[in-house]
Amino acid sequence: MSDLYDYDLVCIGSGPAGQRGAVQAAKLGRRVAIVERRTTLGGICVATGTIPSKTFREAVLSLTSAEAASIPGRPTIRPTAQQLLARVDEVVAREGTVIANQLTRNGVDVLCGDASFIDAHRLRVGAFDGWREITAANVLIASGTRALPPAGVETDGEAVITSDEIGSLKRLPRSLAVIGAGVIGIEYASMFAALGVDVTVVDKRERPLEFIDAEIVDELIHQMRRRNVSFRFGEAVRKLDVSDGPPRRAVLELESGKRIVADMALFSVGRSGATDTLGLENAGIKADDRGRIAVDAQFRTSAPHIFAAGDVIGYPSLAATSSEQGRLAACYALGVAAPPMSPHFPIGIYAVPEISMVGAPEHELTKAKVPYEVGVARYREIARGQILGDDSGFFKMLFHREDRRLLGVHIIGTGATELLHIGQAVLGLGAGLDYFLTTVFNYPTLAECYKVAALNAANKMSL
Repeated sequence: MSDLYDYDLVCIGSGPAGQRGAVQAAKLGRRVAIVERRTTLGGICVATGTIPSKTFREAVLSLTSAEAASIPGRPTIRPTAQQLLARVDEVVAREGTVIANQLTRNGVDVLCGDASFIDAHRLRVGAFDGWREITAANVLIASGTRALPPAGVETDGEAVITSDEIGSLKRLPRSLAVIGAGVIGIEYASMFAALGVDVTVVDKRERPLEFIDAEIVDELIHQMRRRNVSFRFGEAVRKLDVSDGPPRRAVLELESGKRIVADMALFSVGRSGATDTLGLENAGIKADDRGRIAVDAQFRTSAPHIFAAGDVIGYPSLAATSSEQGRLAACYALGVAAPPMSPHFPIGIYAVPEISMVGAPEHELTKAKVPYEVGVARYREIARGQILGDDSGFFKMLFHREDRRLLGVHIIGTGATELLHIGQAVLGLGAGLDYFLTTVFNYPTLAECYKVAALNAANKMSL
């Protein structure tokens, strides 16, 4: 790279995309810097997103006991917000330290402050103690997203919050209204329900999680209803107010005329790219109305030497895919050949119970007129499911009826996000039904679901 610039690559943001991109560039022997505005490294993923939410979930299950979290009604022991968040704070701090050590070992310069473009190759990095200017041959924008705020009322951390404020809760509500049934809304709705909170979910769509297999979503809704979650689908919030109290409570008026009063309202209707302070116009780049940046197949923006990866470019907005996008973007920026990301990436939804999938759901195969057969296994029929006390887990695989290739794996239940990876490997290698029919799995394990579901599909195909 040219010595005209301070760095060969500067990554804006230290989340999965920025972190992985910086390390990849450093391993290629290039001069690399990360700019992070927070005091803890890891970006949104570590600060308020993936790591805190998944740790919160584990704390919920641990403190309420698996038994109390998996049956109708309320757990007998109600933990405090401080008990739940103590574990979250511990993991967040530890993960930040791990990332810092990794960047240091690889010789990545970490610059604390807010980055903004002066022009296409110059960046201003401002912090509380002043600012500095740096130059870069290439830039990777990995600034992440922030939760969309509610209209007409400000979040206060008590009666009205977004997912970004979960980590600073002072108390657990007795009742919670969740506006938005996307991944984040569903995850937190199920977690709070497991704590015995009365939860009402409001969403203008008729079905949540439309990209997930419908049968899996139906089972999730069924299990959440068993935990006293109420759903108001096809409903939109017309007005959100906070009563004077005491206690102060959230008051939702729906467009249908319904009124919902709850101790707390969690506003979860999407996220916008954190790009408004980057001065993109100075680099000749535009973001859309949600702050997202358009990129090509190599994660290149409209400026040839500026790349973007992670949540800031939109779907799939997963920590795992963001990490790989960042690595690939660094390779492309530095002229290193790299194959594209595999299309068979897993999706995990850490609700209670958790969901995971890879490949096509049934509705996509039906729409595409692909001939397929379904193989099903239920945890209650699997020895490991009985040992774990999970009698509601559900597992299914989809196979092509003609060449028997695996087309998709869809799971709801304990360990779904771990169990999925066997199917992901088989799908990526182009194998299918015959592999599962002839393979021996450890017993007793949940992996036995693959054998049972394969036998179920084979029996149907023989008819």
